[in-house]
Amino acid sequence: MNVYAVTYVYAPGSASARDRVRPAHRDHLQALCAEGAVLVSGPLPATDQEPDGALIVVRAPSATAATELLDTDPFRREGLVAAVGVRAWVPVIGGFAA
Repeated sequence: MNVYAVTYVYAPGSASARDRVRPAHRDHLQALCAEGAVLVSGPLPATDQEPDGALIVVRAPSATAATELLDTDPFRREGLVAAVGVRAWVPVIGGFAA
């Protein structure tokens, strides 16, 4: 199984909706974590150069499967994610190293 870094860029003006949906979003990711698919996740706070978003590191057989794994995330279902990026990640040191 490969490891992928999935990034979200949140939709502009979605902060209050994300606050409302966050418990379901976290429950969903926690269930995927319990299954071993999500390794770690958390917010990427906005900076002067980048909007706010999230990083979710997952195990999946392909980049397509990594994206599909998160298709049912409540944040995505509710249209709160403006963009999703997926990149293979090859950890060599630390807890996720193969």
